[in-house]
Amino acid sequence: MSPILVTELTARLGRWSAGRGPLYLLLAARLRELIDDGELPPGTGLPTDRALAAALSAGRTTVVAAYDLLRDEGRLVRRQGSGTWVAGAAPAPPSTAEPTTDPIFLHLLDQPDHVTQFACAGPLTPPPALLSAYRRALDDVGGGLGYHPAGHPRLRRALADRFRASPGEFLVTTGGQQALSLLTRALVAPGDEVVVQAPTYPGMLEVLREHAAVAVPVPADGSGFAAALARRPAFGYLIAACHNPTGRHLDEPRRLEIVAASRRAGVPLVVDDVLAELSFEGRPAVSTGAITVGSLSKVVWGGLRVGWVHAPAPLINRLARLKAVHDLGGGVLDQLAASYLVGDLSALSAARAGELRERHDHLCAELRRRLPSWTFEPASGGQTLWVRLPYGDAAAYAQAALRHGVAVLPGGQLDPTGGSHDRLRLPFVAEPAEITAAVASLARAWQGYTGEAARPSLPAIAV
Repeated sequence: MSPILVTELTARLGRWSAGRGPLYLLLAARLRELIDDGELPPGTGLPTDRALAAALSAGRTTVVAAYDLLRDEGRLVRRQGSGTWVAGAAPAPPSTAEPTTDPIFLHLLDQPDHVTQFACAGPLTPPPALLSAYRRALDDVGGGLGYHPAGHPRLRRALADRFRASPGEFLVTTGGQQALSLLTRALVAPGDEVVVQAPTYPGMLEVLREHAAVAVPVPADGSGFAAALARRPAFGYLIAACHNPTGRHLDEPRRLEIVAASRRAGVPLVVDDVLAELSFEGRPAVSTGAITVGSLSKVVWGGLRVGWVHAPAPLINRLARLKAVHDLGGGVLDQLAASYLVGDLSALSAARAGELRERHDHLCAELRRRLPSWTFEPASGGQTLWVRLPYGDAAAYAQAALRHGVAVLPGGQLDPTGGSHDRLRLPFVAEPAEITAAVASLARAWQGYTGEAARPSLPAIAV
């Protein structure tokens, strides 16, 4: 496929720089739209950094950073001396360069049978309670249109009973991921700032990229979060319990400090409680005064796509209108089954947390035995360990691990500062025997890894 002329691409980009925030994010957002909408088909050659920068009256570093960001997302292919083109079915010129590691969602789209998935975390087998809940739900399916954009009334009542609130304060979503997407769409304009921890849940960073938002990172322990809220960002995104990826909890004084700061500044605070039920120490108390996101995907099963937003009724009504445009509401049978599961959530989460605690301890023991130079802090809950490599680059090591049959998630994909390139996120959701085999493969990959293929970081505030 022939390359696109720089004048034609400039015309298609339109008013790409009209939003707020770093220019490279705005440029990347517009290019992403053109690629995803098919206006730049696979194999299309893009202008050189220098030519496009001149045509846009922008700095060359702006174009380089935008291209590199889209390359790391898998949308562009860049080779030294061969140019830049849209990734896809068109054949790429031969190269000995290492491929970049796929973003987290690409691990879900492409799951080779011979690769152990240590990149994604979640229950691998649904519990018997799920089948029982569906059997009960089948007897409850009635008539009517079946459209419930805000969620089935029975599930909203079950959530209200669980969290001692009003049914009108809950929106049922297609998993926690849709909850984050809807909230971001409602609260953010292109170029707006959002305070996040570094590192944080990579799915949220993907949502911020899609909306051309600017991540304002603070340490994972929450220090600096309150001060960042004083800048009046669009909202703050906080994982207070069973933090993804570190598995740690924020202490209660820090949580209260952050909630108080959000109230003073009049800034919405979104607390991601998807993993909070999986604490090894009992469910930590969640500070009030925030918008919370929950889900059954980590306690029950990822295939049960039921999540929720708990927020003041006016915001819930606004989110319901947005969700209606997307899908008119979730499946009735799924929501009826979920209503029974929510009613038994304490017992389900306690059983799941106990199972995860055993597998966490097993993973820690295997890492200490086979990879003693790797360091980590044991988790307080959740599903993952945050592991530090003694040298080298985690993204480069992930390629070596993949060749040994294990897919792992390098830390750079979870860190909006552009750091954490010496870190890996390792889940402990599999059976102990599978964890043992996976760590053995990681150890074999580590034996042949020299640490010489480190990649440069993106700009420090990349989301």
